[in-house]
Amino acid sequence: MKLKNTMKEIDYLGLNCVELSNEQLTLWVTRSVGPRIIALIAKEGQNLFASLPDTTLECPGKGEFHLYGGHRLWHAPENPRRTYLPDDSPVEIFPQENGFRIRQAIEADTGIQKSLRISLEPGTSKVQVEHTLTNCGLWPVTCAPWAITQMKPGGVALLPQNLAWIEENPTLPNRAITLWPYTDINSPYITWENDLILIRAEMEEGALKIGYPNPRGWLAYWLDGTLFIKRTCYDPSQGYYDFGSSSECYCNNQFLELETLGFVSNLKPGESVVHIENWEVITGVPWSDELRNVVAFIE
Repeated sequence: MKLKNTMKEIDYLGLNCVELSNEQLTLWVTRSVGPRIIALIAKEGQNLFASLPDTTLECPGKGEFHLYGGHRLWHAPENPRRTYLPDDSPVEIFPQENGFRIRQAIEADTGIQKSLRISLEPGTSKVQVEHTLTNCGLWPVTCAPWAITQMKPGGVALLPQNLAWIEENPTLPNRAITLWPYTDINSPYITWENDLILIRAEMEEGALKIGYPNPRGWLAYWLDGTLFIKRTCYDPSQGYYDFGSSSECYCNNQFLELETLGFVSNLKPGESVVHIENWEVITGVPWSDELRNVVAFIE
């Protein structure tokens, strides 16, 4: 059964949005700025995404980048002069089977064009988000897709760790952790387990960020009985930015970000790279301090 797509308009945070929904899930996609998926609502529940209409980052010489909240596409590596380029202009939205395709104007400073294809599986709470970077410039650009989801604070992020041995040589290390300079390794908001790192989004000040290669392919966030899961593929034969990180988590007092990165690509003029995430939202999930139960539920 196909999802009926009527381009219903919504005003949210003063932004013009269009709605994509079924009986299980509702998403609001910005049209006046972006691209952003600004809201993710399970049934009659709350918006799981952070709402940040007044939070900005300074782009040197270009003005302010408005976070707005929700889900966005950047291209790595992070550099304020290109990463924080303002995206306050309208985007094009094209209805497609069970979803939308959203296309931003070409970034004049980089030659990169960002686009999203969002598909909501009928009758389920499953979403596929296809992120595309296209080099529309005149010279090659080395970059990687970077998919960032800003979650409302108050919940717990689950970051699975690799437990597999290196079959060819079991004496070799099997995991790596990347820490940003502002991350306190003794932070009370981080719980270090062998197979899982927990981050509690209850910070009152400061920030932290953790990255790592993620062959298990998923990240999750639990908030008030609702579990949000995002999955993507990891290719160990490819190179990733941030010391090999394919998954990252940033947290401060306003939001928690679940981030996934595609591998590093050298895009020649006219070439594109695609990075796909698959989301699922599950309601009525009680928190369990027996973490293996939560992980088993996800996997």
